[in-house]
Amino acid sequence: MTTPNTTYYPSLKDRVVFISGGSSGIGAELVRAFAAQGARVAFCGLRTDGGQPLVEEITAAGHPVPFFAPCDVRDVDAYQSLLAEVARRLGPVRVLVNNAGRDDRHAMEEVTSKFWDESLALNLKHYFFAIQAVAPGMAAAGGGSIINMGSVSWMRGRPNLVGYTTAKAGILGLTRTLARELGGRNIRVNAIVPGAIVTERQTTLHRDPAADQAFLDAQCLKIRLDPGHVARPTLFLAADDSDGMTGQHVLVDAGIAQQSVLS
Repeated sequence: MTTPNTTYYPSLKDRVVFISGGSSGIGAELVRAFAAQGARVAFCGLRTDGGQPLVEEITAAGHPVPFFAPCDVRDVDAYQSLLAEVARRLGPVRVLVNNAGRDDRHAMEEVTSKFWDESLALNLKHYFFAIQAVAPGMAAAGGGSIINMGSVSWMRGRPNLVGYTTAKAGILGLTRTLARELGGRNIRVNAIVPGAIVTERQTTLHRDPAADQAFLDAQCLKIRLDPGHVARPTLFLAADDSDGMTGQHVLVDAGIAQQSVLS
């Protein structure tokens, strides 16, 4: 998780950052990491009370108090209204991290039209509409950074995830197209592509010694990745230190995608 020797980025101090799906897992670590930089962080989660423990934790650590609001990101109107409220309260969003998603397992034969639409709504659709909502204010403020959270699962062709992997593959097109479209407004659009990250959800649902060993065997680096491994490069892409980078997919996967490329 966030460690004392994490790089400090002066450009992130007081910058307004919004993170979707920030109540748990990778999202919660992103909230911690940006708050520790002195950023003005806002985040949303699905559960009404889901963000309060994290707000209390960050406040107790002496960092700026984050703003949390519950929101179902599948409800585009409600989500865009929340983003407008964040701008009214804190100022224009200068860093947007599109993180919310869920990797529900499913066999191809079990997928219904409704399930398919839900998979894309949960893992791709809200990314675009969040960008649409914040881009005008971001541009007027001088520019900013948008970071889309992808997944290496589509690069590996992981089975029983076709709705999820299709959505995550779509993030490649979204990122590259909007990097071109928004570049003239000094808005950078990049993606972080995590590999197998140990979170509470993954541990509860899918983790066991055999799964751990399978990931270690497939990776170049023989470590299990945690949310801190994702948060640290996200800070870099958000900060002015990466101001020449846009349209990029940065893999944080301990080299697991190498197996797919070489096999």
